[in-house]
Amino acid sequence: MDERTERVRGDWNRMSKRYEQGARTQDLVLGRTRARLCGRARGRVLEVAVGTGQNLAHYPDGVEVTGVDLSPAMLAHARARAAALGLDAVLREGDAQDLAFADGAFDTVVCALALCTIPDQRRALDEMYRVLRPGGILLLVDHVEYTRWPLRLREERKEHPRRLPRAVAAEAGFTVDGHDRTALGLVERVTAHRGT
Repeated sequence: MDERTERVRGDWNRMSKRYEQGARTQDLVLGRTRARLCGRARGRVLEVAVGTGQNLAHYPDGVEVTGVDLSPAMLAHARARAAALGLDAVLREGDAQDLAFADGAFDTVVCALALCTIPDQRRALDEMYRVLRPGGILLLVDHVEYTRWPLRLREERKEHPRRLPRAVAAEAGFTVDGHDRTALGLVERVTAHRGT
């Protein structure tokens, strides 16, 4: 794990206790975004950066959910949430930039409100592409305020600047099927698929 990724991990471990409080406000702003996103998941599902498990209640019956997160502290909350919901989800520590799964292992990959915190977005989306089966679905929702001026100026100076999720997904080889904005245009929702 590189130094930037280790720093992000430490940040999320520290924020894990307070994250649930902020998530309530986030849900008010996002409305039904989580339910709409996760409701489209099918088959074997990988949720990248599962966090405290905010999405777990929104997956349809019959899907097999595997969640990975960089932060053990966030995963502890996710495990407690899964247990409270009676879900048999596999939740394990992992880096979105180096997923420990076989090529084509999943039918759906979900990443919600986390891509913007991953040090190398492109590397993470390359990994999501790799573990998704041909024809599989990618479901993203993420903050995009960093793409606007003046924050964009700061991003452009970084080694791996954050960019619009749909643009990075397309560069990684995904076909973008649809995208829209919510939360006053600060959050982008993306549906894409891996070609066959």
